Amino acid sequence: MGQFAFDVDSSNFQQIVIEGSKKAPVVVDFWAPWCGPCKMLKPILEKLAEEYGGKFILAKVNSDENQELAAQFGVRGIPSVKAIYGGEIVDEFSGAIPEGQVRAFLDRIIPSPAEELRLKAAELKATGDTAQALQVLAEASKLDSSNEKVRLDAAEILFEVNQLDEARRLLDSLSPAMRQEDRVAQLAAKINFALSGQAGGDEAALRDKIQANAKDLESRLQLANLLVANGRYAEGMDELLEMIRIDRSWNDEVARKTMLSVFNLLAGSPLVAEYRRRLASALN
Repeated sequence: MGQFAFDVDSSNFQQIVIEGSKKAPVVVDFWAPWCGPCKMLKPILEKLAEEYGGKFILAKVNSDENQELAAQFGVRGIPSVKAIYGGEIVDEFSGAIPEGQVRAFLDRIIPSPAEELRLKAAELKATGDTAQALQVLAEASKLDSSNEKVRLDAAEILFEVNQLDEARRLLDSLSPAMRQEDRVAQLAAKINFALSGQAGGDEAALRDKIQANAKDLESRLQLANLLVANGRYAEGMDELLEMIRIDRSWNDEVARKTMLSVFNLLAGSPLVAEYRRRLASALN
């Protein structure tokens, strides 16, 4: 067996495939001894694993002996090939295909130099070295200015180190299609709330204003933004709901629109379902 091809089963799948895919793409070949097409494809994959010299790792899984793994990855026919990178399936194909098509498949999944730098930056960020991570991402952007994930990664780090204006500038540079992604929408919401919270002033002062005038919607909005920026989401949404009850149309329905931004920020949280119901009730 070559240096870059391994027989894999449930005992080493996590280490070789999942953990290994955080360093280089792993091509998982689900095969069986009785499968004729498998016998044609397997030598091609083994040969290319050696030729590509570590740009990808080949993990060969006997599907007869590892039926749970095959079921987990939705294998219905063999050979079935799954490309895993960063712990996720990024591409796949079924059946025996010619070597030229296998090469095209590999070229799609093997990261560019800029993508490799992006992965390095993620490792630096995980260790807390945000300054070095930003420097590596800047190098990646020079190599491939069209790689929007590089800019998004940088925007996330800039947000974490409180460089909010620069983070928003990077988000604004993304394509309309990229801005529709949940990850981008969540970061945009975080940045907007953080900026609004900074501009809103002192919480105690805002509460004093609201105490003096319960219909001071500008102060309520500033307080809501401040609370959400500080992670006190339920309290912030309670203020927004109160604004809607007082005057739902105020400032072009800003309270309702701000609630929707909080929902984007909290995607997947149980709070979203609860406050969607409360918002619907307040609007009816």
